[in-house]
Amino acid sequence: MAYEVEPPKYVRLAQTIQRRIEDGTYPPGTRVPSENQLVQSFGMSRPTVVRALELLKRDGWLESRQGYGTIVRDRPEAVEQKDRRGREALERDESQASGRLVEVAEVVVPARVASALGLPKKAKVLMRRFLVEEEGEAVELVSSYFPAGLVEDTELASAEVLAGSVREHLEARRKIRFDHVTERVSARLPEAGEAGLLGLPDGVPVLSVLVIACDASGQALQVSDVLLPADRQELEDTYRLS
Repeated sequence: MAYEVEPPKYVRLAQTIQRRIEDGTYPPGTRVPSENQLVQSFGMSRPTVVRALELLKRDGWLESRQGYGTIVRDRPEAVEQKDRRGREALERDESQASGRLVEVAEVVVPARVASALGLPKKAKVLMRRFLVEEEGEAVELVSSYFPAGLVEDTELASAEVLAGSVREHLEARRKIRFDHVTERVSARLPEAGEAGLLGLPDGVPVLSVLVIACDASGQALQVSDVLLPADRQELEDTYRLS
């Protein structure tokens, strides 16, 4: 049985601050509210606020400047590249990709995926999970979810790798057409199985890119949760000193 575990308070706070950075509430180059202000605004303890800020610094959203406070950076490179991650999740040829298919199973849909697919809680979906590896190291875990009715007359439920991409397979077998993709980026702690596959120690978060692929009507056909280990994302930033 699959369980949906709510992230810890500091992760939820980090996600809220991240959303405010993305929507322009905290623009690049400005200071985020002080620890005291965040404690008062969100009603959370100082240790929770400190852990949230440290998580955002580690993921490249914030930086500390001596004598000036905590500053919002430009969007991290890993986030700027999310479109590439999403396209790869849809167009990856499993038979040619560097990595391995680690699981194909009918599962209870995770809550974050259910809302994207428009499915009720506890609905069953097909999951294909692919571990991307580079030089023997796990660098990305892609869990793709498909509504049960969509996988009929396809090879998606097979434990064998597909020749060609899932997108090509679905468009050929089901006569459907992928039209557009929506992506949601967040930070969270991995579930035990995800951490094991990625080889992550306890407490190391992941950057999650939720890729929602839809047809022209807006109906979601596939949702892929692309997990990137936060301790293996190399971010680089160059800027002028005024």
